Amino acid sequence: MASTEVVSAVGSESRIGRSVSLDHAAELLGVSRRTIYNRIREGRLQTVRTLGGSQRVLLDSVQDVRGASTDPLTTRSS
Repeated sequence: MASTEVVSAVGSESRIGRSVSLDHAAELLGVSRRTIYNRIREGRLQTVRTLGGSQRVLLDSVQDVRGASTDPLTTRSS
């Protein structure tokens, strides 16, 4: 599903309201902070930058990753 998103000042504020710190995202997913950075790099987690320059993880992407990890169809067997 492709979409074009225009983020205004109001739009970015509402997105930041639905975000968590990297540490909180790691806690929610039960993984290390390093794993959060890896998942961001892989595109599995989406982030926003605050005006102060901090990186925050969008809560929707955390929930997507949580859902994917509990879905037996997407779980890899080694």
